[in-house]
Amino acid sequence: MSPLKKSAQGIDLVLLAAALCLVAFGLTMVLSASGIMAEKFYGDKYHFFQRQLGFAFAGGLLMMGVGSIPRRMINGAHYWGIGVALFLILVTLTPLGVNINGARRWIRFFGTFAIQPMEFAKVALVLYLAYFFSVKQELVRTFSKGVIPPFAVTGLFCLLLLCQPDFGAAAVLSMLLFFMCLVGGTRLTYLAASAMLAGGAGWLLIVRSTYRSRRLLAFLDPFKDAQDTGYQLVQSLFAMGSGGLAGQGLGAGKQKLFFLPEAHNDFIMAVVGEELGFIGMSLFFIVMGVFLWRAFLVAYRQDDLRDRLTAFGIALVLTLGAVLNLAVVMGAAPPKGVAMPFMSYGGSSLLGTCLCVGLLLNYSRTTGERA
Repeated sequence: MSPLKKSAQGIDLVLLAAALCLVAFGLTMVLSASGIMAEKFYGDKYHFFQRQLGFAFAGGLLMMGVGSIPRRMINGAHYWGIGVALFLILVTLTPLGVNINGARRWIRFFGTFAIQPMEFAKVALVLYLAYFFSVKQELVRTFSKGVIPPFAVTGLFCLLLLCQPDFGAAAVLSMLLFFMCLVGGTRLTYLAASAMLAGGAGWLLIVRSTYRSRRLLAFLDPFKDAQDTGYQLVQSLFAMGSGGLAGQGLGAGKQKLFFLPEAHNDFIMAVVGEELGFIGMSLFFIVMGVFLWRAFLVAYRQDDLRDRLTAFGIALVLTLGAVLNLAVVMGAAPPKGVAMPFMSYGGSSLLGTCLCVGLLLNYSRTTGERA
């Protein structure tokens, strides 16, 4: 492999343009998917759209700020980022946490605004793991000093998330750990053993929990109980299947008329498929593909190991979110409550996504070039 020469340059404009297109597309679909529900429950069909627009504005400021801060500030955030994220997740388990649909995953501020710490815990974990695998390179292939510390930190996060409970979030953090270990140099034997242990533990958590078992069975055959446990997935499949080539037309979808739960949140891509059809979904895939290509290219071009691992981890956060969300919407994975980056309604999700984009833009300013 030829050496890399470090060079300072402007931000990746292709990455930025793709991100802005996705944010604009997400705002359009939130307006289309949420209008009926907003008008019924809040008397204003623009309620969710206006809030998402505000989140997008705040996210834009966050993106610009993070994209321009000195790199040493990012590199110095690994420990306090982990500490703050753990503290906020702990707060969700106290009376200050907000219980929604039987889970305490949010903290409410100022009466109406709530944050979900998990969205920022993913970034904090990436910063820590990138620090660990870059600074401890001579130890990463040992078990006591190269495996236990990152697994212990991630395990603590997962334990707290399971107490909320949020099995899907714990699974996402476990995937982040696995892939960061894979590129960080952990022995494959340790990774294989840990994957088998994690799989066994996950299976026990599913079979010993009634609601998780029902969700798994509903995923395997959603039409068997289409009016109860399989209802959401069945309605999602109906929406995707009715889109055809060009869709029903923007705003003309039927499933969002209180048939499809969470139409503007986790299942917003089902509305995209119904209203914009194969063409609209293909355009989304193209833009998202361009964005992720540029994101991983930023990581590949870093000549500093810590920068490369951080950029890779941030790109991985967005990739896992997109892949898992689409897998759930299309019935390829059990429902996990994973938001689609850029698209799903929610302040924490959009702010977390903009934070990731800002970090990638920051790293794109100092990339390596092939000699």
